[in-house]
Amino acid sequence: MLSDKINLTAKDILEKEFKTSMRGYNQEEVDKYLDLIIQDYESFYQIVEELKQENARLKKSAEETVRRQPPQPAGTTNFDILKRLSNLEKHVFGNKLYE
Repeated sequence: MLSDKINLTAKDILEKEFKTSMRGYNQEEVDKYLDLIIQDYESFYQIVEELKQENARLKKSAEETVRRQPPQPAGTTNFDILKRLSNLEKHVFGNKLYE
């Protein structure tokens, strides 16, 4: 599952504490960068959730479409159906069809 591969959440990033040292990074710069990362994570999470919902909706729609189709005899192809239709037209209309 996709969510099993994600190690950090936006909350984890927000609450991360860094140790400071004498020659460390500029804390304001780090905070601004982490804010950008948090925004991206929130966007990614929202996109993933929307895609999960769309995927579920499409699967349900596909299942309903398959259920509505009449069952075809085993081994029936489109060619077989067209051939049967042609024979039926010949039987019903006879030679009038070709005049």
